[in-house]
Amino acid sequence: MDISYIINELGEEREAYFQAVAPPIYQTSNFASATVAEMRHKLLHEEDEYMYTRGNNPTVTLLEKKLAALEGAEHAIAFGSGIAAVAAAILSQVKAGDHVVYTQHPYSWTKSLLRKFLPRFGVEATMVDGTDPENYRRAIRPNTTLLYLESPTSFTFDLQDIPAVTAIARAHGCATIIDNSCASPLHQRPLQLGVDLVVHSCTKYIGGHSDVMGGVICGSREAINKIFKSEYMTLGAILGPHDAWLLLRGLRTLPVRMERVAASTRQVVDYLAQHPKVERVLFPFLPSHPQYALAQKQMRSNSGQFSILLKTKELEQVELFCNSLHRFLMAASWGGHESLIFPVAASYATDQPAPILPLNLVRFYVGLEDPDYLIQDLEQALDKV
Repeated sequence: MDISYIINELGEEREAYFQAVAPPIYQTSNFASATVAEMRHKLLHEEDEYMYTRGNNPTVTLLEKKLAALEGAEHAIAFGSGIAAVAAAILSQVKAGDHVVYTQHPYSWTKSLLRKFLPRFGVEATMVDGTDPENYRRAIRPNTTLLYLESPTSFTFDLQDIPAVTAIARAHGCATIIDNSCASPLHQRPLQLGVDLVVHSCTKYIGGHSDVMGGVICGSREAINKIFKSEYMTLGAILGPHDAWLLLRGLRTLPVRMERVAASTRQVVDYLAQHPKVERVLFPFLPSHPQYALAQKQMRSNSGQFSILLKTKELEQVELFCNSLHRFLMAASWGGHESLIFPVAASYATDQPAPILPLNLVRFYVGLEDPDYLIQDLEQALDKV
């Protein structure tokens, strides 16, 4: 299905709302029924009907149709945040006594869910180095039900060989879930590579303006309807219609934003990769990266995130570099118009255990600014280190 058609036409019913170019926001909590029989039908088929916005809402449905199509999925279900989508997807595949295998260095709240929250309910999880698919195979137990991927990962941008891991999962009767937020649905299509469920933080590239939060799960209609009837309706982590409308607005410009971000990021990375004060750039689309061939194989293009290791082990020097940047905001997340940094050094505190990641690691997101404008800022900050 053509991307331009998905973004601009799929699901748009302009004749139903006065030929408005932008769809309306159906800001209602519930929907009336004309007869008892109609209400009975809605109760029995709530996954396909409009009865209560905690279930379905027309504005949210339009977003879900477009996101499912972008991922090549049969169906999708939207949530109020990325971690809400991750949690619902994982919960749909596990029960007490089950075991999950997941890749190292995932999104921090995914890690917290798997290591701290689910063990309270009898679900165990094992973290492996996901760059080698065999590590997934070696970690599988008789009670393993799920292999969890995040490719690329959030800070180190490690890849997993998606077809290899999904083949291992099928051979052992396990489900697979991947967080595809970093690549976006334009640059990676995991369902085509054998994954069962794809999750996104819509807060990132899909929203694109740093003003809305959301999440989505994409997969088969059977799997999504199962989640709707259980984790979605029971836990209620829904996406509101106004937030869905903002995400629809973001989708309109997703291709042009991703194209700009990809090109600018390559230019910034090329500058940093040759800088004498940068020890290493963690970016799978660098030809020198050990997973460059895999990135070329399973991704269509790069996105805007990468990390660097500064050539210093001194916390003060890392802080000096980060504090000297003026054109990169220091903030979490990514995907908006603005360029960002997230220094691991911010997680280092004298009264807490040191994080696993090194203190000289700084994550970057390149936004929509001119790359030369950003490089000038990097140059003056690096000069101070």
